[in-house]
Amino acid sequence: MALELARALAATERDDHLHMARLLLLMAAHAGTKKRPVEGLTKLAKLDFLLRYPNCLERALVADGRDPAIAGVKEFERTTIETKMIRFRYGPWDHRYRRWVALLAARGLVVASVVGKTVNIWPTEEGEAMAAALADSLALEDLAKRAQLVAKRFGNRSGTGLKEFVYQTFPELTEMKWGEEIEI
Repeated sequence: MALELARALAATERDDHLHMARLLLLMAAHAGTKKRPVEGLTKLAKLDFLLRYPNCLERALVADGRDPAIAGVKEFERTTIETKMIRFRYGPWDHRYRRWVALLAARGLVVASVVGKTVNIWPTEEGEAMAAALADSLALEDLAKRAQLVAKRFGNRSGTGLKEFVYQTFPELTEMKWGEEIEI
């Protein structure tokens, strides 16, 4: 039974759909009514780090002088397999962001354009409609609320400013070896 559960959880982690849904919610929250793009894959990854790991969002809120209770993290979320992170090359950022953005773009849900060396990404009208439908689903409503919170509290920072904030708030990330599990 335990092995079947572990396999099911691993399959969920490998399934692109949940990750794309989370990113679409985040990009729609960031775009807001002004339709502003997320400026860069690195910025997207760092915003997603705060969304994907609610215990880290709480810590970031404290570092930003905010009440962590506004994240609405439930007790079970602190110990789920989703809270486990692995140290990748540029921090705990998943190497699949380019893939997920490409898949979202291929489905007509986001537009990506290059300005200089920066990839700007924002949802299309269809992407906004899909994000609204996802946010209305009971299974994803907490995630959608957190996406709004992440976008509101941290989305105005530049990619570099956000990177510096994350490394200042989570200094243990910089001292880990690649592939190591991050315990925060």
